[in-house]
Amino acid sequence: MGSKKLRNMFRVSRKWALGCYFINLLFFLPTISKAKTVKYQTYEEEKPETVIGHLAEDLRLSPTQGGLTSFRLMKQFNTSFIKLRESDGELTIGERIDRELICRKSLQCLIAFDVVSFSKEQFKLIHVEVEVKDINDNSPEFPHLETSLDVSESAAIGTRIPLEVAVDEDVGSNYIQSYQISVNSHFTIEVLSRADGVKYAELVLLKELDRETQPSHVLELVATDGGSPSRSGTTNINIKVKDFNDNSPVFDQSSFSVELNEDAPVGFLLLDLNAVDADEGLNGEVVYGFGNQVTSEIRQLFKVDRKSGRLTLEHPVDFETKKTYELDVQAYDLGPNPTPAICKIIIHIQDVNDNAPEISITPMTSISAGIAYITEAAAKDSFVALISTSDRDSGVNGKVHCTLYGHDHFKLQQAYEDSYMIVTTTSLDREKISEYNLTVVAEDLGSPPFRTIKQYTIRVSDENDNAPLFSKTVYEVSVVENNSPGAYITTVVARDPDLGHNGKVMYRLVDTEIMGSPVSTFVSVDPATGSIYALRNLNYEVVKQLELRILASDGGSPQLHSTAVINVKIVDQNDNAPSITHPVLINGSAEVLVPRDAPSGYLITKIKASDADQGVNSELTYRIGREEQHAAFSINKVTGEIYLNRELSHEYREVIKMAITVSDNGRPSLSSTATLRFTITATAPRSGHVVVAQSPEDTKLFHMDLSVIVIIVLAGSCTLLLLAIILIATTYNRRKKEKETTGFQGDVDVQIENGRINCDTLISSHSGSVFDSRPYCSKSPFSNSQTTESDMCSSSEDGRDAACMYEAENRLAGSHTECYSALPGFGEKVVRPIAIWKGNSFSTISAQDPEFSGKDSGKGDSDFNDSDSDISGDGQKKAVVPGNVQNGLWACTSECKIIGHSDRCWSPSARRASANNSSLPLDTLRRENYYQAHLPKTVGLQSVYEKVLHIDYDYVLVPPPRPVRIQEINETAVPVYAPATTVCHTNNV
Repeated sequence: MGSKKLRNMFRVSRKWALGCYFINLLFFLPTISKAKTVKYQTYEEEKPETVIGHLAEDLRLSPTQGGLTSFRLMKQFNTSFIKLRESDGELTIGERIDRELICRKSLQCLIAFDVVSFSKEQFKLIHVEVEVKDINDNSPEFPHLETSLDVSESAAIGTRIPLEVAVDEDVGSNYIQSYQISVNSHFTIEVLSRADGVKYAELVLLKELDRETQPSHVLELVATDGGSPSRSGTTNINIKVKDFNDNSPVFDQSSFSVELNEDAPVGFLLLDLNAVDADEGLNGEVVYGFGNQVTSEIRQLFKVDRKSGRLTLEHPVDFETKKTYELDVQAYDLGPNPTPAICKIIIHIQDVNDNAPEISITPMTSISAGIAYITEAAAKDSFVALISTSDRDSGVNGKVHCTLYGHDHFKLQQAYEDSYMIVTTTSLDREKISEYNLTVVAEDLGSPPFRTIKQYTIRVSDENDNAPLFSKTVYEVSVVENNSPGAYITTVVARDPDLGHNGKVMYRLVDTEIMGSPVSTFVSVDPATGSIYALRNLNYEVVKQLELRILASDGGSPQLHSTAVINVKIVDQNDNAPSITHPVLINGSAEVLVPRDAPSGYLITKIKASDADQGVNSELTYRIGREEQHAAFSINKVTGEIYLNRELSHEYREVIKMAITVSDNGRPSLSSTATLRFTITATAPRSGHVVVAQSPEDTKLFHMDLSVIVIIVLAGSCTLLLLAIILIATTYNRRKKEKETTGFQGDVDVQIENGRINCDTLISSHSGSVFDSRPYCSKSPFSNSQTTESDMCSSSEDGRDAACMYEAENRLAGSHTECYSALPGFGEKVVRPIAIWKGNSFSTISAQDPEFSGKDSGKGDSDFNDSDSDISGDGQKKAVVPGNVQNGLWACTSECKIIGHSDRCWSPSARRASANNSSLPLDTLRRENYYQAHLPKTVGLQSVYEKVLHIDYDYVLVPPPRPVRIQEINETAVPVYAPATTVCHTNNV
C-alpha cells in the first residue's frame, strides 16, 4: 500500500511539473545542442524505485532554480520500466524488469530513450541507454522427463545418437554450460554447440551391445548452467537393444549446410536427401523423418517427405526472428529392428530487404497526438520534435536515411545513429503561418529500397507580439448639437491578430481636459466595443470640437497598447434667433428721428443684429412687417439700412410706427421683431448725411431667392424640349404625306400604231427618297394566251434588275388595255392602273377610284391585313390577273430590300394556263443570250431595256406586248404586279 501511494504521489507531482514546463515553454525556447549518449546498467528483477543514475550529476548539469522542470523524458519506450525525476534527472526502476520477456535470447538487452535537459541558455538532448543484465533466475529444462531410444546390437563402437536439447532462458554464463550422464560401461556423452550457440549432447557407444546379455539400459542425463549458484535439469534415457539387422541406410553426406532467403516461398525445396540400404525387400526400402530431438518449432517450419526425403519449407521464416536452424533427419528401413542413419542439416537464413523503416516522432511539446507545438517566439535552431527511425533488417538493408519535406522553416539535424531532430531554420510568425504540414520520409539502403512516409503537423502557439492597431490614427466625426445625453457618436475598432487573451482588445479614454473639465464628463467609451456616447447636451456656441484620445489594450502579459485621436466636430443647428443690437430697444421698440425735409433716398437709420449661430444660420435678412408696410420707407434686406422713398409731406403724422423683422436663413428660420417709432421733426437734415439712389424693386430683384431661379431655368428647358419634339413630329408627318402624294405620280405615253397599242415607259428624274412610278401595259385578262418561243426575259449585267416579257399570240376580241403605275417598296397593293383603253380612246383613272384602290392598311409591310390585299379571292377579281394569264417579272433591287416593302422578297413568276408550259433558262448567261436573240427592237421597249441594263432604279419594268393585230379591241386590262427579285423563274423542259 505504501508503494502504491508513493507511485500516485509521484504521478501527480510529475503532471504538475509537466504543466509548469508547458507554461515555461511558452515564454522561451532556447536552441538545442548536439545530443550526448549516457549508458547505465541495471539487473533484471530489481525492486521498483531502485536508483539507476543521476543525469544532472553525471553530466555535471545544475538544475534550474525554483524547482522548475529541467529534464523531460522524450521517447515513450518502456516508460513503465524506467522513471525520470524531472527536477534533477534521477533515473529509477518503475516496475520489475524481466529480461527474458523483453529481449529473449539477445546477448545484450538495452532500454534506450531520450531526455531533454533545458535551461535559460539552451536545450540539451541526452540519449540514455540502460542495459539490463541477466541473472540466473532460470534452470535448464528438457522437453521430456523421459526419452526412449532403440539401438541395434550390431551398432558399431563410436556410433553417435543425438539426445534432446535442454532449454535455458538465461544467456551468457547463466546459460547451460555442461551435460553429464550417469555412470555406465557402454555409453558416454559429448557436448557440442550448434551454429546458433545452443549446446547439446550426443550419446556415444563405447562398447558393443549384446541383446541376450542386457536387453535395455537406463541412463540419467543432467544439464547444468554456469550461474552462481548453478542450476540444472535432468531427464531419463531408456535404451532398448534390438536384434541384429545386417545393413542400415547410408546418406550420401552425413551433414549439409544450406542457405535460405527469408523471403523464400512456402514449398521451396531446400534439399533432396538420399539414403541407400543394401538389403532387398522391406529391409532395403528406406523412409525419412525428423530425429526425436528436433523441436516442435522446426517441425512447423520445415517438412521432410517420408518416401522421397525432400526437405521443403512449410512456413515462412524471418531472419529478424532467428538466423540459424539446426536439425537431424533420420533414414531407416522397414525391416525388423532397423538402425537409423542420421544426417545433420544446418540452415542459415539470409536477410533480404523485406522490412520497411519505422518512424517514431516524439514532439517537444504536444497537447494532442500527432501534433507538435512551438511558440512563435522561438529562436532559430529551436528544437521541435525528435524523429527515431528503425529497420528490422540488418546490414545495408537496415540503414535508414531520413528526409524532411514541407517547408524551409524547418530542417532535420541528426542527433545520433538513426535519430533526427526537427529544428527551426528561422524565426516564426503565427499571424502569417499558423500551421505547418511536414512530411517525413525514411528510406533504407536496400535494393530495392523500402520507403516509409509519415505526415506530421506543427502548430505555432501564439505570443503577445502584436499591439492592437486602429485603421486610422486620426478619426474625423461629426455630431449635431443639442443632442440628448447618451446619444451615439461613433465606434472605433482596433484589431489584434493575436489569439485568445492576447487578441482581446479593451478600450478606454485617455484622461484629458476640455474647457477645464475632464473629458470623461463629455463622452464615454464602451470598453468592449469601442462605441463612443455623449454624456451631455453639446452646444456649438460653447464648444465647437472635442478632441478625444482612445487607448486600445490587449489582454496579453505584458499588455500592448495603441492610441487613436477622434476629433468630434459639433455641427451647428439654427437654435439662436437674431438679436437686434442697434438701435437700442426698450421693451422691443426704439425711437428714430426723421427730418421732415429729408430728401428721397435719405438714410434714416441702420438696423444692426447678430446671430450666435454660424454659416447660413447666421445670415440675416431684414424686412418690414407686411401689415405695416409704408410707401415712404424701404429697407435693404442685406444691410438693414432704412431709406426714405419720397419726401415727407405734411399729410404724414408726426409719429409713424413700423415693425421690423430680422430673420436668419436657417431651416427652420428664426426671427426677431422690433417696433420702430419714426418721429418726424422740423429740424433740417444733418449735413453729410448719406443719400442713396436705389430703388426698392432693384433691391428686391437682387435678393431673389436662388431656388426660384433654378425652377425658372428648368421650366424653360422643358418647354424648349417639348417644342422640339412637336416640331420633329410635325415635320415627319408632313414628309410622310408628301411621299404618299408624290408616290402615285407618273406619266404614260400611249401610242396606237396600226391597231397596236404601245405603252412606253417615261423615266423621269427623281430625287430624295421618293420613288418614280413606272407604267406598264398588259393584255386583257380574258384573253386566252399561249406561250411561245418569242417570250423573252432580260436582265442587267449585274443580275440585280430583270425584265421578263411574254407574248400572247392570240388576242380575244373585246379586250382592252390598261397602263399601270408600279410603286416599288409598297407591294402589289399600290400598283394601280393610271389609264385604260376603251374602244378608240384612253381614260385616266384617279387614285381615289374605288375599283383601283392603291390604299395601304398602314399596318407595316405585311400584306395580310391590308385593305387591298384580299386572300379570299375578291382582290383577284379586281386587280390580280388569274392564273391562266401570263404575268410580268419585276426586279427587286438592293434598296427595296433595305426598305422592305413586304414580309418577303418576291421571286419572279410567270403563270400561264397553257398546257405547253415552257420555262426560261435558269442560267444567267443563257438567258442573256436568249434575250438578245429574240428581243424586239421597238423604240419604246429598247429604251426601257437599256435603262434596266445600265441604271439601278428601284422600279418595276414590264415590257409591252409584241406588236400584233388586235381584233375587236374593247378593253384590255393589265394584271397587278408586285416588285420581286431579279431572278426569272422558269421551268426547264
